[in-house]
Amino acid sequence: MRALVTGASGFVGQHLLEALTTDGWTAVPDATDLADEDGLLAALERARPDVVFHLAALSFVPDSLHAPEETYAVNVMGTARLSSALRAYAGRHGGVPRVLFTSSAEVYGSRASAEMPLAETFELRPANPYAASKAAAEMLLLGEMRALGGDVIIARAFNQIGPGQSEKFAVASFAHGLAKIAAGASPLLEVGNLDAQRDVLDVRDTARAYVALARNGERGEVYNVCRGTAVTMRDLLGELIVIARVPVEVRADPAKMRPSDTPLSFGSNAKLLDRTGWAPRIKMTDSLRDIYEDARKRLGP
Repeated sequence: MRALVTGASGFVGQHLLEALTTDGWTAVPDATDLADEDGLLAALERARPDVVFHLAALSFVPDSLHAPEETYAVNVMGTARLSSALRAYAGRHGGVPRVLFTSSAEVYGSRASAEMPLAETFELRPANPYAASKAAAEMLLLGEMRALGGDVIIARAFNQIGPGQSEKFAVASFAHGLAKIAAGASPLLEVGNLDAQRDVLDVRDTARAYVALARNGERGEVYNVCRGTAVTMRDLLGELIVIARVPVEVRADPAKMRPSDTPLSFGSNAKLLDRTGWAPRIKMTDSLRDIYEDARKRLGP
């Protein structure tokens, strides 16, 4: 099996390339600008993929609040250009590759605790520009599939953590701050909302889920990619502090608070498990330990 991976140099993309190689695929990373439709078609011609994993996106929610138009341009119009390139490719070769689109649990929006776990059948209630862009891209791909043919699978990822993640994201930020304290910095760690409860999955398990869906997912279906339970940011930070073994003063930073932060979010992974047999393998403690070691390496000697 051959795969073309957009966004291959990103956090999830690098782990996906490794998972594909482990599973016996020939994986072709693609760094083509999503604004370049001709470049996307050329990338398809070079890769001749069986599956296109579409990961390339602007994915940091606070950035989308400050620059919504840029988020829509990349996440929605970029996906539209990729879809157009796929149609042109199909016209030349008589068939279109399967597309696995990585969406986000953000499309569900804020829900009451009684509605948990979130299921794929729930209506979408995006509450920020990033979520809106992912919901729009989902509809674009599924609508074109139904009208024009094609083979699309939607993977709605919940919160992902792991080595290599940008320090803009909460858990990676915690680990980076603790690594600096261990190296001699001031023992002050400024954080956002620690009461938020999230469904957190190691990115390496996420990557395996994407590969499993590419092989066995059903055309036109949506799958949650998640652990299926919620944990507070406070508990994750507490475990990282134990791992780092440093004295620390934790202080809330209003600048790190999101205006539309969702208090509780966790999903059902039953559909994914039933279809593919996938299950999470990496324990939370092991994820956090790897994240902290990664933060220490990034600081250097």
